[in-house]
Amino acid sequence: MATKKTARDHFADVVARFEGKRGIAVPSGGSGFGKAALRVDGKIFAMLVRDEFVVKLPQERVAEMIAARKGRAFDANKGTPMKEWLVVATAPKTWRGLADEALAFARR
Repeated sequence: MATKKTARDHFADVVARFEGKRGIAVPSGGSGFGKAALRVDGKIFAMLVRDEFVVKLPQERVAEMIAARKGRAFDANKGTPMKEWLVVATAPKTWRGLADEALAFARR
């Protein structure tokens, strides 16, 4: 019987897609906020937080995804939703596309 992939496994697939691309830093291990994050030019655009996939998108896109019940606002455990950050609630097969979208937004 096949082993079910975890959120970490799915995130590793996303990371592998970006590995070696110009200007992109992949997670290097360790602990603390942002350690499991993809960065472009030093800015986080996608990360795994408490086994949930989180992306930075334009505020309007985040609101659209929330309205469609495809995610919720990310609050970094501070109690205040961050308007440009989304905790993704869609299937892991959508993560790569959302990471591409987040990368394009971060590069603006």
